[in-house]
Amino acid sequence: MGISNSLPVKSSPFSWIMLILSSLVLLFIIAPLAGIFLNTNGSQLIETVNDREVRESIRLTLLVAFAATFLFAFAAIPLAWILARKDFPLKGVVQGIIDLPVVIPHTAAGIAILGFISRAGFLGGIAGSVGLSLINNPAGIALAMAFVSLPFLINSARDGFASVPVRLEKAALTLGASPSRVFFTISLPLAWRSVMTGFVMMFARGMSEFGAVVIVAYHPMIAPVMIYERFNNFGLDYARPVSVLFITVALAVFILLRLVSLKKKDSHNTADAET
Repeated sequence: MGISNSLPVKSSPFSWIMLILSSLVLLFIIAPLAGIFLNTNGSQLIETVNDREVRESIRLTLLVAFAATFLFAFAAIPLAWILARKDFPLKGVVQGIIDLPVVIPHTAAGIAILGFISRAGFLGGIAGSVGLSLINNPAGIALAMAFVSLPFLINSARDGFASVPVRLEKAALTLGASPSRVFFTISLPLAWRSVMTGFVMMFARGMSEFGAVVIVAYHPMIAPVMIYERFNNFGLDYARPVSVLFITVALAVFILLRLVSLKKKDSHNTADAET
């Protein structure tokens, strides 16, 4: 029988203080979201749903955010495994570099990405040589989204790999399994929940990005940029229904990805119990 991680509930001044402070934090998160939904009437929302420009913007946001997360995961997951399993010089510096996009202002991140993908930049010069411009292009939007959200996937996956018992990997290697087989049959399955959590968080963070994207590509317009554009040009009443629709769609996709992650974890737990 497992040992519970929860403490017995006792009524004490300390418990009440903790409860009140926790409630205030939850209220701070819930109140603005509740307000935006309550202040949007049904006719405004229906009109927004029927707006083709809004639908296309949300579709573009979801597709580009998912594509950026999926493509960059192929390199981010191996990097996370290396950080969890290997010791090398300047490892702390590498970890600090990975966390930089979280620390710097996202408008500054957008300026950095813009310099990188412009025709005078390294990647932009390569793309320009084949007649492709990454500015005001979904590819540029994907790069901006990935830049600010990659740390979430790398750090979560790294923690997942670090939690996998090294003795299991060493035992498999001793029995003749190749490093790639150990990775795909032991390390990755056991770290899967953390990897999926990082994947979902990277997708969600990229999907909601505004500061970096608006500098790289005002058009085609993703949902956060459209919300800003409508608020800036027409005011709160015109921007609020778009915000409600985007929040609803984003929340539904987020919950779906979470359920997929939990289902994968349950299937692994069932397989482990049967073995």
